[in-house]
Amino acid sequence: MESNNAEFAGSKKRGGFLACMFVFVLGAFENMGFVANTAVLVLYFKYVMQFDISASANTLTNFMGSVTLLSLLGGFISDTYLNRLYTCLVFGTMEVLALVMVTVQAYDKDLHPDPCGKSSCVEGGKAVMFYTSLCLLALGAGGVKGALPTLGGDQFDSKDLKERKLLGSYFNWYLLSTILGSMVGVTAIVWVSMNKAWYWGFFIATITALFGFIVLALGKPFYRFQPFGKSPLVRVVQVITIAVQNRKLSIPENSNELYEINYNNVDPFEEKIAHTNQFRLLDRAAILPKGTTPEAWKVCTVTQVEEVKILTRMLPIIASTIIMNTCLAQLQTFSVHQGYFMDPHLGSWKFPTASIPVIPLVFMSVLIPIYEFFVVPVARKITGHPSGITQLQRVGVGLVLSIISMAIAGVIEVKRRDQAIKNPMKPISLFWLSFQYGIFGLADMFTVVGLLEFFYKEAPSGMKSLSTCFAWLSMSFGFFLSSIFVDLINSVTKRITPSKQGWLHGDNLNENKLNLFYWFLAVLSTINFANYLFWASWYKYKKDAEDSGIGPNKSQNGLFGIREENNKEEEEF
Repeated sequence: MESNNAEFAGSKKRGGFLACMFVFVLGAFENMGFVANTAVLVLYFKYVMQFDISASANTLTNFMGSVTLLSLLGGFISDTYLNRLYTCLVFGTMEVLALVMVTVQAYDKDLHPDPCGKSSCVEGGKAVMFYTSLCLLALGAGGVKGALPTLGGDQFDSKDLKERKLLGSYFNWYLLSTILGSMVGVTAIVWVSMNKAWYWGFFIATITALFGFIVLALGKPFYRFQPFGKSPLVRVVQVITIAVQNRKLSIPENSNELYEINYNNVDPFEEKIAHTNQFRLLDRAAILPKGTTPEAWKVCTVTQVEEVKILTRMLPIIASTIIMNTCLAQLQTFSVHQGYFMDPHLGSWKFPTASIPVIPLVFMSVLIPIYEFFVVPVARKITGHPSGITQLQRVGVGLVLSIISMAIAGVIEVKRRDQAIKNPMKPISLFWLSFQYGIFGLADMFTVVGLLEFFYKEAPSGMKSLSTCFAWLSMSFGFFLSSIFVDLINSVTKRITPSKQGWLHGDNLNENKLNLFYWFLAVLSTINFANYLFWASWYKYKKDAEDSGIGPNKSQNGLFGIREENNKEEEEF
């Protein structure tokens, strides 16, 4: 630990937005190819790898779910064993190798399956290469997503007031960098994939990712590195184990009787967290029996117990955002299929169908600077909160917008299908999809940044990467849940519909009831929003022990309250 602390101390003059520029470059160039791939993969699976509509949609959502789930692995490793930079580079190497494999399979027609009339026609050695490349790509991209945002967040010292104020801005600019890269990906690279050759699109994605990782490595002299902590999972297990061992002990009324290390013995790179009254059962882990010497696996500090309480309080927030990410999965699968049956012409120019996600990206690229430079200062004066509104309020706005997006998506699908049946030669314009995409883009802007900032700020010092990955964990469950819903809806509706056909069956979208699926998600999202309101209102923001201005009775709730600060300089900000 001493060498790690020395490395951190030697980097105190580094960091800031200069170091973040290298993070922004990788965020842009890695997403340039990754988002382009996710935009076309559902079509690549169907028309090259010979999956049917449902199987291609489920394959993509399972892949995306795996990417975001594996971000936990990257976050865990970067918290415990490797610094954030090396974690990104190791997993980045896997991602580039996987893209090479995908490019080779797309190029070699001998590696393409023949049509077979089944839901999936990939078999034998072709299947081995196909699924190996997807698994490796999911592992590499997931690991990078688990460490990269936190690498940028580490460039701002949370103990320095001025730098702490910049943290919210960092996450806004990080999102903007990924959006700018994604805009190039879903236009230029997607156009190449759909008009030249699939393998050219994958090859360009390989080159852009490789360039991004090289730039990230070149930024090493500018980075501020956090010291490694003890395994966050071990710390959690210790609290639970000792709390169970001490289950027969009485919890003292005075929290000062619980075990905590002396302020003078606190590692300067660690934080000390004040005691809270939620989840009092866990306080038993901080009871030091008389005559017992403080040792690991015998007693935990109040700070360690509070770390587990923080993670526990986060769980309902994670769960409340899963449905929104299930809605997101539809825009990357079924909405792309919708576009394939619509008129892609803008005047005389043929717009690539899979490039329709550029519409919300354009909205977001314009609105993020407006939000940062105009909305936040005004909101800050009204609420007194450094970020204008709390992170959980931002997430709430995003959830409402996602409900509206799904409701509109159902209406647009009715219009598209009716016109396709009435006059197949004159389909409606592809740009009707811009309504659902544009509104959901705004939802994503509020939710993703809100969650990243929320998990980073609330996380214990030794769990920053792992906690930030909770935003991706929610997305992972959302994508997996999408696959479950597709299969479940098909299974149920084929039994109750007069036609005995599921809402999402077969290859002909005009014979399906995709609009009903969208409205089902809108209703489910509305119920979920009510659930989110409860948990966000219940949530108590973390209180640092050194923040003497916040007592046990002054903690404000997560949705409607603003955390009280006794620091006059921060109140003025």
